[in-house]
Order: sequence, then C-alpha cells, then structure tokens
Amino acid sequence: MGNRSLLLLLLITLGLFVLSCQQQSHSSQQQWISLFNGKDLSGWTPKFKGFAAGVNYKDTFRVEDGLLTVSYDQWQDFDNQAFGHLFSQQSYSHYKIQLQYRFIGQQITQEQEYAWAYRNNGLMLHAPPAEYMDIEQAFPMSAEAQLLGGNGQDPRTSGNLCSPSTNIVKNGELLSQHCFNSDSQTLHGDQWVLFEAEVYGSGAIKHYINGKLVFEYSELQADPSDPWGKKWLEQGHPIKLTKGHIALQAETHPVQFRNIRLRSLD
Repeated sequence: MGNRSLLLLLLITLGLFVLSCQQQSHSSQQQWISLFNGKDLSGWTPKFKGFAAGVNYKDTFRVEDGLLTVSYDQWQDFDNQAFGHLFSQQSYSHYKIQLQYRFIGQQITQEQEYAWAYRNNGLMLHAPPAEYMDIEQAFPMSAEAQLLGGNGQDPRTSGNLCSPSTNIVKNGELLSQHCFNSDSQTLHGDQWVLFEAEVYGSGAIKHYINGKLVFEYSELQADPSDPWGKKWLEQGHPIKLTKGHIALQAETHPVQFRNIRLRSLD
C-alpha cells in the first residue's frame, strides 16, 4: 500500500472515530429522565380550584402500588368544581414526553353537566407554574393533550387537543376553537395506553397514541380574548408560548399513570 493510500485510510479511520464520539456524546445528552419516582410526589406540585398551590385536596393525587394515582375515595361528591392539576416543578421547551395511563373505577359524579369528564384526563403542555394560577382558576393556560377512554360502545378518540386560554396554528391557519379531535382509535376498557408528545418550543407539537401520530399543530399562543390569556399578556409576557410546565389532571374520574419520562430535544 502506497503512502497516499495509507494516509487516506488513516484519515477515514480518524473521521469515523470522531463521528462515533460525537454521536455517543449527543446520545448521552439525550437520555430519558424519569419524572416520577414510583414512591411519592417529589418533583410535583398540586393545585386545585379554590385552593392554594401545594394543597393536595383530599389526598386526590397519591402513589398506590408504585403508580401515580388520581383517587376520589375521600370525596362524597364533586365539591365546588374542584378540578385539580399536578405540575412538574421544572419547565421545559424542546422535549419528548412519554407516559402510560389507564382509567379505573367509577366517576365521582353522575351529574349530566360532567358527562364530558367520564374517563377524561389530560397532559397540560407549556403551562405556567402552579403558583401562577388564580385561586379560582379551574384550568391552567396550556395545550391540553387529552387522555381519554371509551365507554365500551361509542367511538371516542384520544390524544385530542383542548386549548384552555390559548389558540393554535394548524395548516397555516390560526384557530381559536376549544377542542380538536385526533385520528386515534377508540380505547375501551381499563387497558394501559401509551401516550407521547414531541414539543418543539413554539414550533410543532405532535401527539402519539400507542406509537401512532394522531394530531399535530404549532404556534401555541395566549388567547387575548380569554381572561387568563389577557392577564398573561397584560403582564408583559410574549403571546407565543415557547416553554412551560407539564401537568396531569384530576377531572372527576380515577386514573393511574406509570413510566412518566422525558427526553430533551434541545
């Protein structure tokens, strides 16, 4: 082998080595981190309508058998529309989040006005911190990825989007309606369901159910016509929401979560 060929081989080998090191370094920076330790609610803050941040009303959010559980066994009825949320203590911008959920038991209320909340939960994205919410505020300004279950008979998609105090852009159009259905199948029974979301700041947000892309949108932004969106803007915050906290809901139906983990996409 001539000197020129040997030098070329050495350069190729060195290049492959450097590339491998870069890939390993990149991979190490993008490892999954667990957001739930399976033991307690460390790293999470509850906030219920009518109560200050940090009050876990009637021990609704708890850990049972290693599962993050929303339980209503200490409730007699749905008191004062006390919707609850459990907030991550950290905020995130570019990331992928993954969790499994399943519905259990019976809804705490049978009142028709809450029929929509049957087997209904959500993962709130880009929310302000729990402490920012007003005492009487029911839902944080956010993008709510709906986590839903079927009633055993009727069709009902999951991975939908609801937009409390926000608007979105989809297919280049600014949309202000409150909820949008996804393309998922109906998920009946108490099965475990895998939900994932890819979030790119104020760019694309994608919802996946059991590995299938079911909804996509972008440019989540405060709704200036909504009281809480208006308050946000009047305080000098930008209209586009580029980062925020993650929150799980308590919306009248018992539910359990496991394998809650996040990977940075920065």
